[in-house]
Amino acid sequence: MATPIRRRTRARELAVQFLYQLDLRGEEVLADLDTFLTDESKDQEVRDFARALVVGTQKHRDDYDRRLRAVTRNWDLKRMAVVDRNVLRMAIYEMSECADIPAKVTINEAIELAKRFSTQNSGAFVNGILDRIRLDLVQEGRLADATGARANAAPPVRSEE
Repeated sequence: MATPIRRRTRARELAVQFLYQLDLRGEEVLADLDTFLTDESKDQEVRDFARALVVGTQKHRDDYDRRLRAVTRNWDLKRMAVVDRNVLRMAIYEMSECADIPAKVTINEAIELAKRFSTQNSGAFVNGILDRIRLDLVQEGRLADATGARANAAPPVRSEE
């Protein structure tokens, strides 16, 4: 049986793969989310967390894109690698909405996803962007301090079924 940490890593991998499809093909692929997750993992916890990541990221996508544009001045999001863009969106969702996951863990996982699924320079790019967003979240009171501890910890994220 996989550990909870490995489960979340696997869920993030599946979520970023689906978000990639969603970005390229449009919202009609959302109807295929549960089939995709069932085909890719037999572990219910993996599927639930991946589903929460996809649905939550997509729900707040416009807000996350505004945040990304503010941090990446003079950088068109459409020019950004599709994987990087979706890793960043998903990490912003996780930092903003998943109170049980420290921001540092989210950032490290995002860096690893970018290195694994995107370009050679993606890890450093994702790290720089997410560190700036983490600092913004600290200033906004959504994260308590530089470690990523939550100021007003909400309950852990649950799948929206």
